[in-house]
Amino acid sequence: MAFSDSVRQLYQDQLKALKEAGIFKEERFIHSPQGADIEVEFPAGSSLKKVINMCANNYLGLSSHPEVIKAAHEGLETRGFGMSSVRFICGTQDIHRELEKKMTEFLGTEDTILFPSCMDANAGVFEAILTKDDVIISDRLVHASLIDGIRLCSAMHDTYKHSDMEHLEQKLQMYQDKRLRLVVTDGVFSMDGDTAKLDQMVALCEKYNAMLLVDDSHATGFIGKTGRGTHEKYGVMGKIDIITTTFGKALGGATGGCVSGRAELVEMCRQKARPYLFSNTIAPVIIAGILKVLEILSATTERRDKLEKNTEYWRKGLTEAGFIVKEGDTPIVPIMLYNAKLSQDFSRALYEEGVYAIGFFFPVVPQGQARIRTQISAAHEIHHLDRALDAFIKVGKKFDILHRSKQEIIEMYGM
Repeated sequence: MAFSDSVRQLYQDQLKALKEAGIFKEERFIHSPQGADIEVEFPAGSSLKKVINMCANNYLGLSSHPEVIKAAHEGLETRGFGMSSVRFICGTQDIHRELEKKMTEFLGTEDTILFPSCMDANAGVFEAILTKDDVIISDRLVHASLIDGIRLCSAMHDTYKHSDMEHLEQKLQMYQDKRLRLVVTDGVFSMDGDTAKLDQMVALCEKYNAMLLVDDSHATGFIGKTGRGTHEKYGVMGKIDIITTTFGKALGGATGGCVSGRAELVEMCRQKARPYLFSNTIAPVIIAGILKVLEILSATTERRDKLEKNTEYWRKGLTEAGFIVKEGDTPIVPIMLYNAKLSQDFSRALYEEGVYAIGFFFPVVPQGQARIRTQISAAHEIHHLDRALDAFIKVGKKFDILHRSKQEIIEMYGM
């Protein structure tokens, strides 16, 4: 057979090397609904442990909201479990179009098209709207799904230094001979928690006749005065040509994504985007839950406002405790550790103290930039944050990294 003993040994050796280096990824099994407190089985076969979840994308705490669950039940009963088809054959229900219209209204765009995930949206949008005569100019830290989607497209690809507007302008000047220019950025950069300078980017795109695509997955629902996203934060609603985003984070935390923006670009996706044409549509039960989420968000900004206060409290506590924290004003708060093994060991020690937070290291983040990425939720109460902070401080003392400089930590643990 093709998978011979020697081939098997090759992969076993690679997996063994990952374990010996302390960077083998182990999944934790959650036995409860997603929330501020969760019950986890780790390692496999061990007894359940109740811990505070500090690394979920559950920004607004809606993943297990009773009204969302009720709406999902009603959707299941009235529309069934699944569509068993893609959209253009027999996979479109009235509620799918209803959600597209609601998202268009919420984001302030012209039209919206649903995808099974935002990764699928990013995989399909570039090939649908660009050709070999065009160029994509992306921020060097864009999400992996954007990079994968760009690779599937025949357009030329170049990058600009992270959030460097002078460098972006140089690249826009360089490619004036191209048929179309598309600038691509995350709205919120998921590993660092900083936001794209969309007001300046819009101005540059208008100056050099370029389109702008923003993946706002870590912003939709809670960034901006009413949670519309980074385009609201920077006062450029209606000026972003394409927004891709997810329903798997703040908007209920289930699954699904969309492309929203100029009507013609959305229609091109409907006609040509392969993940849309060849993947089953989002299940009705998910659609029903998301519609309820949008209803909740349209009624009040209470959850968004609480999230902002929680974030300020958490960031201040970590900084005063002596951790090196990436600057930012989003609920993504990375604690820098620089060493991959240290990030894993730190994560395990936190778990022993009742806090669930995962270590990130290369290739998820650049080499030598390992960290614990914490993510704040409106589901967190102050007592959750205080208990988590106590655990972080205890573990920080254990590894002797509090009030240490980057260089000191690297000298102690390496990169």
